[in-house]
Amino acid sequence: MAHAVSDIRIKRVYDPPAKDDGVRVLVDRLWPRGLRKENAAVTLWLKEIAPSAELRKWFGHDPARWTEFSRRYRAELVHNKEAVAQLVALSARGPVTLVYGAHDIEHNHALVLADYLRTHRKGAHGHHSA
Repeated sequence: MAHAVSDIRIKRVYDPPAKDDGVRVLVDRLWPRGLRKENAAVTLWLKEIAPSAELRKWFGHDPARWTEFSRRYRAELVHNKEAVAQLVALSARGPVTLVYGAHDIEHNHALVLADYLRTHRKGAHGHHSA
């Protein structure tokens, strides 16, 4: 039987949780404003995976900085092996939904993180040395 690769999904933490979300991981450094913990239905709050405070402030959710933000955040993720490994391990067991608080659904770090994890996970399953 082929090894099943689970979904890594993305959702605003303010959107209602769904049964097929699987493990819901909040990937923000700060708890979302005005949201009660019980309403978030978060399985894990992984602050360590979020962009650094410096990078977040530099980006300021400015779409003009999106490409450079994505590059810089990926560079941070390369050095954040423990938190990345934790998410890769979770995603190997079933669906994972990365939840975030940003208003912009097209320019937020969860998109970069999900793409990074998908790529990283493919490489992790290779077990070949290049």
